[in-house]
Amino acid sequence: MKKLRILVADDHDVVRRGLRAILETHADWEVVAEASNGKDAVTLAEKLQPDVVVLDIGMPQLNGLEATRRICETLPDVEVLILTMHESEQVTRDVLAAGARGYVLKSDAARDLVAAVEALGRHQLFFTSKVSEIVLKGYLESATRGEGNEPPPSLLSAREREVLQLLAEGKTTKEVASGLHISVKTAETHRANLMRKLRLHTVSDLVRYAVRNKIVEA
Repeated sequence: MKKLRILVADDHDVVRRGLRAILETHADWEVVAEASNGKDAVTLAEKLQPDVVVLDIGMPQLNGLEATRRICETLPDVEVLILTMHESEQVTRDVLAAGARGYVLKSDAARDLVAAVEALGRHQLFFTSKVSEIVLKGYLESATRGEGNEPPPSLLSAREREVLQLLAEGKTTKEVASGLHISVKTAETHRANLMRKLRLHTVSDLVRYAVRNKIVEA
């Protein structure tokens, strides 16, 4: 029988080791690689094409949501399982919109991780019970309340979301340009477009927006 190949991405070494230990107790599973940031997760996923990618949301360089979008766009047969401490309705919606088909809270990992990976290995959905309740509550309430007025991250291009994360992490425009291998002028244009699309006026506003939308950790 072909082994289920898994990629684990989390910026905490202890968490990654713990996840690997849990997953590799399953004889038919193999953890083919680990990543400590979102960029490496995308690169390794494209290179190794695992069956399942287990991703944290709050990772440096490229957050888990953006990494999920890129993996799902380029590798439609690869399933993404989000493993995170966040359980808000907004984050749940963002996870689904990014293309992930599984969502497990870290507090439930010991109980649900194996079942979640089994489900995704069969290309089935899996959500921790708390997250299922959040999803249901959101759908039920959407008919009776208006959505927030804040523009969603999905309004931005992939490059703009990348620039947003770097700026929110404290990088200067010059450092953003260097990190993304673009000109300073191009980086400034992306920054201006971010401000315009998100209706923000300062870098502090960008940071608060990024924190609220879990693009970076507070």
